[in-house]
Amino acid sequence: MNVTQAEITDRRRHRPPQGFERWQVTLSWHGAGFVGWQSQPSARSVQDTLWQAFVPLLGAPEDAFRPVAAGRTDAGVHAEAMTAHLDLRLGSLKPKPAQLARALNAHLPADLAVTELSPAPPHFHARFTCTERRYVYRVLNTPQRRPLWEGRALHHPAEIDLAAVRRAAALLIGQHDFAAFATQEERQTVRELRRLDVIQRGELLEFEVAGESFLRHMVRGLVGTLLKVGAGQVSAEQVQAVLASRQRSRAAANVPAHGLYFSGAVYRPES
Repeated sequence: MNVTQAEITDRRRHRPPQGFERWQVTLSWHGAGFVGWQSQPSARSVQDTLWQAFVPLLGAPEDAFRPVAAGRTDAGVHAEAMTAHLDLRLGSLKPKPAQLARALNAHLPADLAVTELSPAPPHFHARFTCTERRYVYRVLNTPQRRPLWEGRALHHPAEIDLAAVRRAAALLIGQHDFAAFATQEERQTVRELRRLDVIQRGELLEFEVAGESFLRHMVRGLVGTLLKVGAGQVSAEQVQAVLASRQRSRAAANVPAHGLYFSGAVYRPES
């Protein structure tokens, strides 16, 4: 695979500072106790919690830069496999590299864990070199609630017309202006939705979503609207009209955060 001059320039810009090496981390967390990934004043964030766990394993706090993640999740959103990176000063680690993941997990709370950790190429950047982000939203579609899924899936007791939901979902695939499904979004609102699969797994209905990037609350707005389709309150054709309107008031309310999971990030193969 040929590397363009622009890619070479990006790689140089994303390199760690001199004297530091880059590490790639895969994380899993239960979102109920966090305000999301991003550091916030006087609030418990995943970013700060992870960074604080590194500090006892280093010679000094300045031996590490704060971690950077593939995406910024909202409060209450879970992660199955979030990719992050951070830069560590060469030779600053107290544990041996092979023992680092276990040492970190010993300093992390029960609702956050490192599942993988390894040295990364210097041009790797968890956010800027990510080519696809994946989410799954889980709906517990049972007449009665299940306590073991409390806080981990949205309980939706009514029957869902899966065929109608899948027809509507198919109309949303591709590059569109998704302003109607975003909340308080100041960025440009055109995005490419690469995947929106609706899969029945026993009592769970899973909405599997993939794209390079997403707007604020976009996935939750999409799922909320598709559940209206499943209830017979909105037709597939009306969903198209909502999309074209670019008006947030035309789409359904966001579903709660506790059913949403960041399920993975994709990066370009080494070249």
